[in-house]
Amino acid sequence: MRNYTDAEILSRVDHTLLKQDATTAQIYALIDEAIANGTASVCIPPSFVKAGAAYAAGKVAICTVIGFPNGYNTKEVKVFETADAVAKGADEIDMVINIGDLKEKKYDAILDEIRAIRAACAGKVLKVIIETCMLTDAEKIEMCRIVSESGADYIKTSTGFAGGGATFADVKLFAEHVSGIKIKAAGGIKSVSDAEEFMRLGADRLGTSSLIRYLKEGK
Repeated sequence: MRNYTDAEILSRVDHTLLKQDATTAQIYALIDEAIANGTASVCIPPSFVKAGAAYAAGKVAICTVIGFPNGYNTKEVKVFETADAVAKGADEIDMVINIGDLKEKKYDAILDEIRAIRAACAGKVLKVIIETCMLTDAEKIEMCRIVSESGADYIKTSTGFAGGGATFADVKLFAEHVSGIKIKAAGGIKSVSDAEEFMRLGADRLGTSSLIRYLKEGK
């Protein structure tokens, strides 16, 4: 039995195309789908932000990725990427943390980087990707604390490029340990029932390339 309407689910979807071989025509088609289905945003590569924002003409939010997918760009590069994306029309920024810094317990460096990117966002929405498939539960909990303190808007599970995506256990863990921020589950959403369970567990956004199709096909 369904717990959410199609419209309720779609209103939380970041309709995503981040493949390396994406073309302008594919990005425009993604935007058309997002507008027609009332998704929260489209999530597209930085190189398409300017054209995508012009094409969308304010009909859907433009989200892009920073330090993607590995997260090991320097803070200064990520800040420049962010400011450039915002200047070109990005409404939402999904940044990847430096996972090596987390492994080395450089928590202050991670917090400083997120805050610097937050400032470069100029008031736009900021989501922080922590790549849960590479982390221990203790590291995930530490990141819940850091992101909660950083001024970001969301903590996000995954890039989808590291061999693992969102899990129900991770979203549940986030919900138990975040404060004042929202949760985005990305990667690993294989059905409408998956999407509903992530929402039930506390996900406010769903990063997916396929959910519109799943809803149409009744999957």
